[in-house]
Amino acid sequence: MDEGSLGFELFHSLGLSTFLIFLCTDAALVDRLRPMRTEHPVIIQGGMGIAVSGWELARAVSKTGQLGIVSGTAINSVLVRRLQDGDVGGHMRRALAAFPSQAVAQKVIETYFLEGGRAPGQAYKRPPMFALESPKLLLHTTVAASFVEVWLAREGHPGLVGVNLLEKIHTPNLACLYGAMLADVDYVIMGAGIPREIPGILDLFAQNEKASLKVPVAGSDDAVMYFDPRHVMEGMEFKPLKRPFFFPIVSSAVLAMNLKKKSTGRVDGFIVEGPLAGGHNAPPRGPMKLNERGEPIYGVRDEVSLADMAALELPFWMAGDYATPEKLKEVQAQGAQGIQVGTLFAFSEESGIDPKLRKEAVHAVLHEKAPEGGWIFTDPRSSPTGFPFKAARIPGSISEPAIYLARKRICDLGYLRHFYKKEDGTLGQRCPAEPVADYLKKGGLEEDTVGRKCLCNSLMADIGMPQIQAGGHREMHLLTAGDDLNKIARILKPGQESYSAVDVISYLMTEEKSQSASPTFIDKKLAHP
Repeated sequence: MDEGSLGFELFHSLGLSTFLIFLCTDAALVDRLRPMRTEHPVIIQGGMGIAVSGWELARAVSKTGQLGIVSGTAINSVLVRRLQDGDVGGHMRRALAAFPSQAVAQKVIETYFLEGGRAPGQAYKRPPMFALESPKLLLHTTVAASFVEVWLAREGHPGLVGVNLLEKIHTPNLACLYGAMLADVDYVIMGAGIPREIPGILDLFAQNEKASLKVPVAGSDDAVMYFDPRHVMEGMEFKPLKRPFFFPIVSSAVLAMNLKKKSTGRVDGFIVEGPLAGGHNAPPRGPMKLNERGEPIYGVRDEVSLADMAALELPFWMAGDYATPEKLKEVQAQGAQGIQVGTLFAFSEESGIDPKLRKEAVHAVLHEKAPEGGWIFTDPRSSPTGFPFKAARIPGSISEPAIYLARKRICDLGYLRHFYKKEDGTLGQRCPAEPVADYLKKGGLEEDTVGRKCLCNSLMADIGMPQIQAGGHREMHLLTAGDDLNKIARILKPGQESYSAVDVISYLMTEEKSQSASPTFIDKKLAHP
């Protein structure tokens, strides 16, 4: 019996749940069976930032045969802070040792690595903030950081790994994409906007060619930023790179059709995300109305037709409160390839969330009375992007009014700043969550600042790397999660308060008879043109 036949015999005789255990525990069997795969995975792990979907979580998911995703959001700050914390375990330096440009890798290490880590109470050294033309060291650090995260997620196994980026965070994205491609990333997923230009950028980067990206400017035409690998990188041999699959995150079949027809290159599939997903949600269609709790009201116009998605003849995954075996079967029966799952993975043992914070959140959900309306609040004001943003109502968060009001506003990371045109015709950047007086001086409107929260700093605090601000103030967390947080107990065995990423996969694939998708997509091969 050949290896492929052996795999199918095991698959059909043991059932999927037991078969997954074999895949997760027998490395030799994984290596022998991996060539069998001819389809996209059924389950995509959500790309939760900042570094909640870190390399350890993506690696754990990828090893099961599903798609592990690393977050590229603020990835340069993540690398910089890990190095300043002493690079526990040596993982960052091990990955940097594999970086194609050792000149760049050594610059990053020399600039940020602290042997033994920071002194207690010492603030992190911040990298510069991005601009249309960013400093070369910042670009080096960003390319290297993206490479490191993907490389570590891929290390030691043949599974598939993707990277998730936000379209709203424009300025780091070219460097992030190129760094991920240097690490042989398999998929690129992008949401929070309409990323029409990304497919063409992937095509250019596959040949190490210069790419451009339009950047919106308030009150003016778009600006354009560029990234030329041959100009930015140093001491590197430029070889053709694999062009990854590209899946934009959409909230409607109309948007999916638009992207399929009008993108600058090939779109390979879609993540269809509803308003119950964590993080940023698309605003409701039409005028935004709020319920009695102050949350956006979504209606029939915001529902996505799976039949319309299937008619596009590209694979798609449903996201946002679909993380049950029953819902997985249901959407597959309607033409979906599978589901994207974020929240259940976000609170798994491999998640990047600070373990103490993660345990406190899980314990609260299991044993404490939920706030009125549940553990999740969709805040229409908190995100500087203007998109509704979900927050877990866990004590100690800047979601609490007293903590929010006590925090001194500061914008020292700047990922959510946007460009505006100054009176002299030059471009500046501003953020509705920065000090109000600064925002007004830049021509912003005071009403735009009301309720805005510094997601950059609070999401860094979520992963245990809070900045120590002047006066010793420690930035506070702001956990985001989807509505699945209310149902997290279904993953846990009696008496347990923690679970692994493999437990999530095993639960979701319970009683599944086949990993194949609907007949519509069964013949689509994993070949990178």
